[in-house]
Amino acid sequence: MSWFRRDKPKISDEDTDSDRTVRTEGIFVKCPECENALYKRELTESHEVCTHCGYHFRYSAEHRLRDLFDDGRYEKLDEEVMSSDPLGFFDSKPYKDRIEQAKNSSGLPEAIVSGKGFVGGHLVYAGAMDMSFIGGSMGSAVGEKITRLIERAIDTRGAVVVFAASGGARMQEGTLSLMQMGKISAALARLHDKRLPFISVLTDPTTGGVTASFAMLGDVNIAEPKALIGFAGPRVIEQTIRQKLPKGFQRSEFLLEHGMLDAVVDRREMKDTIVRFLDFMMNPEIAA
Repeated sequence: MSWFRRDKPKISDEDTDSDRTVRTEGIFVKCPECENALYKRELTESHEVCTHCGYHFRYSAEHRLRDLFDDGRYEKLDEEVMSSDPLGFFDSKPYKDRIEQAKNSSGLPEAIVSGKGFVGGHLVYAGAMDMSFIGGSMGSAVGEKITRLIERAIDTRGAVVVFAASGGARMQEGTLSLMQMGKISAALARLHDKRLPFISVLTDPTTGGVTASFAMLGDVNIAEPKALIGFAGPRVIEQTIRQKLPKGFQRSEFLLEHGMLDAVVDRREMKDTIVRFLDFMMNPEIAA
């Protein structure tokens, strides 16, 4: 005879499986690199960098600018500059429809967000590209917005910082998109003549015409860890030269080792690193 009797908890007919289930959807994120479960709030606090292995998740343009500018405050620029359809391009759907779809899904007016503010007390004009808008591709509007950033910096003696994240030139705009490569490069040459700094930050991925133009023209070229950076993709190169590529080819660390980058910097240390470069390059004695 037992001294104690355990009564089973009563479950009413009104209770459902969902009432007895612990809801974890949206609370944890799985890291694709180390496969650890990450608490979403901690991931946000670490700037979308895995706290176990340092894997850098893709980051939105607005988050990048908020992290860069002092107190996260900046003035948005050129929001009225948006893509049009100069060629009347049509593939599986009209280009105009693709633009509207991209605006709705990304919540952005274009593949780059531009802003003006202060970074470490220095006047900075910054742009951040966003992969969620047609793969961060560079069309006429993106080229115009970057060029305007540079021209404003020349007029007011500010610095330029651009976070690149792109699949390259936007094919739906044909030659007009390719013209942006020369247009931005020419503006950067004028910025250089005025002895004003351009800091280029390459993120995952930075490819095609963006890499072949302004992304690699910085006075300082910085990349996030393990970012894919190149002109053609690895599979295209392998198929062309019919050779196996080296391990880590076109990743940030490979480019740093071969002299194509100045630094590979963790996102959590990015602002402090940029401020140190600005302190040096905006020094009147050095710029003279």
